[in-house]
Amino acid sequence: MQYVAVRAAIHVASIFALYLAVAMLVPAVVDLYYGNDDWRIFAVSAFFTGGFALAISLATRGNAPAISPRFGFLVVNMLWLTACLTGAVPLIASSLELKFADAIFESVSAVTATGATAIVGLDSLPPGLLLWRSILQWFGGLGVIALGLFILPFLNVGGISYFRLESSDISEKPFDRFSTYTLSLISIYSALTFTCAVAYAAAGMPTFDAINHALTTLSTAGFSTHDASMGFYADNPAILWVGSIFMFIGALPFSILILFAVRGRLDALSDPQIRVFAGYVLAFVLAVTIYLQISQERPFFDALTHATFNFVSIITTTGFASEDYGTWGPLAISAAFIAMFLGGCSGSTTGGIKAYRFLILFELVANGLRRLVYPNMVLPVRYGDRPVEDELQRAVVLYISAFLVIWAVATLLLAATGLDLVAAITSALTALTNVGPGLGPLVGPAGNFASLPDFAKWIMALAMLLGRLEILTVLVLFTPIFWRR
Repeated sequence: MQYVAVRAAIHVASIFALYLAVAMLVPAVVDLYYGNDDWRIFAVSAFFTGGFALAISLATRGNAPAISPRFGFLVVNMLWLTACLTGAVPLIASSLELKFADAIFESVSAVTATGATAIVGLDSLPPGLLLWRSILQWFGGLGVIALGLFILPFLNVGGISYFRLESSDISEKPFDRFSTYTLSLISIYSALTFTCAVAYAAAGMPTFDAINHALTTLSTAGFSTHDASMGFYADNPAILWVGSIFMFIGALPFSILILFAVRGRLDALSDPQIRVFAGYVLAFVLAVTIYLQISQERPFFDALTHATFNFVSIITTTGFASEDYGTWGPLAISAAFIAMFLGGCSGSTTGGIKAYRFLILFELVANGLRRLVYPNMVLPVRYGDRPVEDELQRAVVLYISAFLVIWAVATLLLAATGLDLVAAITSALTALTNVGPGLGPLVGPAGNFASLPDFAKWIMALAMLLGRLEILTVLVLFTPIFWRR
């Protein structure tokens, strides 16, 4: 790998760290407003981080290398690693006196929009720290959208982007009108977040909680200001329905939202992955609603409200919980476990395997079965009415294969730290799919990850990063050919 590419990647990452340092001033102002002494910690962290990042950016200035997939892989990994380390600085210095492993775990969970927390006592946490966790998740969600829309398709490791919707040729000009779509993306994302906050407040949520939960709902990230998560508002169905709606919106491809909002393209809403995503959300919600009515004799609306909120949260990898669905019975628990794999759409804020991969995988399996009967048939794999390129087919198979292998390895490593089978399996799964809570009393929706050994938290932090960067984007850095000139 040429020195100039490494230097340029570090330069880009240091500029991003400067933005995060400026963002630290927001919780500093909030703490100052509420009279909490942690404002000094955020101010000092902003000064220290900003100064350090500025020094690195000045030291690494120079001519930018040619845009290439290799440089893209390097920049993406450097950006996410920088965000995780920078986000941990105020947490390490805060009055919570978190261990280094806990601070890194919390920061990685926030930036990757996972929502697994190692902090107990959120209800009494300083407001600035609560807001900082939410801001990190909001930035993380925006970064995830950009990753899925612009970067992953360019790197040929997956993604159904705006460019594939508009043109069959993205290889030569992957960033046509990039500034226009970036501005549209940020505007739509911000407007939806504001609307969500207003809706939460109108439904009865206090203003500070409404802002925090809006930041973590649109980003399908799941950090709450309460230990009970959204169970704190379990008696207010209006709040749960607001959350369900905006989690669902956050799981839609933002390329489609851009086409719909900016150009009025109603036809864009017929994207095949939206139909697949909406289909399995509806199937899970209806099945669990009926099951709760029969097994627990709940009123229909109550069962529908909680089934919708919790399963939209799981499928969109948000991680909110209005109840401990681990107590709902075997069918609901099994459904929750399966739902952890799914995810939303490509180019959304969600994690998981994602709907478009299931669509392409189904086509590959169906074509394979047909060829058993007619070996000489020519059967293209199609995404709606468009053929799927061989590179995207390969990326889907590689991703799912790598996902299963890494999940197995992470499960074994977590079990080696002393976790029971359910906790090890679901902790590895929720980290890799960026869901947040797992299953069982220890790491389930009624628990958290504070009691896990430090080594387990490091394993989960690595799995969160792997899952958020679509696995292959990270693994490619460990191949010798990547570093050859």
